[in-house]
Amino acid sequence: MNLVAGVDSSTQSCKVVILDAGSGTLVREGRAAHPDGTEVHPDHWWRALREAFDDAGGLADVCALSVGGQQHGMVLLDHAGNVLRPALLWNDTRSAAAAEALTNEVGAEDFARRTGLVPVASFTITKVRWVRDHEPDLVGKVAAVALPHDWLTWRLRGYGPAGSSPLGPDLEQLTTDRSDASGTGYWSPSAGGYDLELFTLALGRDAREASGGSAGHAVPRESGAVVLPRVLGPGDAAGEIHPGCFGSQAELPGTAGAGAGILLGAGAGDNAAAALGLGAQPGDVVVSVGTSGTVFSVAPEAAADPGGTVAGFADASGAFLPIAVTLNAARVLSSVAGLLGVDLDELSRLALEAEPGAGGVVLVPYFEGERTPNLPHAKASLHGLSIASSTRSNLARAAIEGMLCGLSGGLEALRAQGGPATRLLLIGGAVQNPAVQAIAAQVFDLPVMVPSPGEYVARGAAVQAAWACSGRRPDWDVPLDAAPAADYRPVIRQNYLQARDRSTVTERSQTISLSA
Repeated sequence: MNLVAGVDSSTQSCKVVILDAGSGTLVREGRAAHPDGTEVHPDHWWRALREAFDDAGGLADVCALSVGGQQHGMVLLDHAGNVLRPALLWNDTRSAAAAEALTNEVGAEDFARRTGLVPVASFTITKVRWVRDHEPDLVGKVAAVALPHDWLTWRLRGYGPAGSSPLGPDLEQLTTDRSDASGTGYWSPSAGGYDLELFTLALGRDAREASGGSAGHAVPRESGAVVLPRVLGPGDAAGEIHPGCFGSQAELPGTAGAGAGILLGAGAGDNAAAALGLGAQPGDVVVSVGTSGTVFSVAPEAAADPGGTVAGFADASGAFLPIAVTLNAARVLSSVAGLLGVDLDELSRLALEAEPGAGGVVLVPYFEGERTPNLPHAKASLHGLSIASSTRSNLARAAIEGMLCGLSGGLEALRAQGGPATRLLLIGGAVQNPAVQAIAAQVFDLPVMVPSPGEYVARGAAVQAAWACSGRRPDWDVPLDAAPAADYRPVIRQNYLQARDRSTVTERSQTISLSA
């Protein structure tokens, strides 16, 4: 049996799945936690990766591995391969003003045409600009800018800080893939290359793509240009895992005495990896309910939305991945469950006691600010409370309806871009909640399918690993766990839109007042 491994280095944890390369059947898996926060030193990801390998029983029998990772995180490296500051993650909103400044300087329409997106605080380019404006002493020290999966792939190949990695700080060996590159704000899905002028506008320094030349040749300091990872194509290999990447051959879990030879796939951004893991096809809309909420589909052409609601990313198969993202997803449920003093199972039971529409109670769930719509400083708000409607059941249901209605706005935005939508695939840990499944069939006007629980980002990375080994993309079956009966209730979204519009007007009025 040929085995391949996939990694999901997400915001909250690192997951590893080891699958049969022929069928995609899960053989074993492991995980390790990441620290909380919106900025994290990448060394935490590195330690968690090794712990997850250990937890999965090692890699001795694995022929290939690939890394899927959280998108947009900014990893700054100096010439010696050291990380210059903790990585700013996608959910760090401090760069909201930088996003606005970049949009004003370039123009939303031009930005969307050039990169498929309009800057919001989540994207890497805004974090690069934030560093220029708020940590100017670092700007001259930056030798390379990478994303989380880029950095992990580079380290697995044996590169890293001088003195603590077998092959040293060869920044020319940094690689990424088109899906993750397309989330930076300085790479063009339609042109298939970096828009270096936009990077220079953000940091105030020139940049160039890594050459991928002979290993061992460090970046010449005199070049002055910041190195950006070389972009690999679908099915490409980045190289091989170095047996001493964790310090010595014995420290690479499960490979002591077994030699190297573990091929490394190109890697991918988390949503593109999930699409691969699900085998998503045109017409499929994927709604993922995790730390963030995402709504995306596979499309044959690049999207460009000047309004900024849809980001026109590339996918990991050679097509495109228009996507809308909400900052508030599964944590909406845990927050309201905590407020009610119940666990998630009890929240589900309470929610199913209430009628659709929650008696008029609406939660606009902008606990962490919001990206869709772009309101980084917004707060959550409850609407429609009366003596009669203020029940625990209505509050529980309003939490689930509000979270799903926020995601339904992403579906409408994808439709406005002209993409087909014939069925909805609902994934993520929160969708195992029975109330989430039932209410999703009432919020969305598409057939809802719930694939069997699984680590689809890691599974998609394993698809890449198998692809790199065999030269063809595997076609693995994805079993369905549930298909809730269609029960569309338009009143839920109508009530939500009214409450959301009131909240949005208030938020924007406050923003204008503060800036006046």
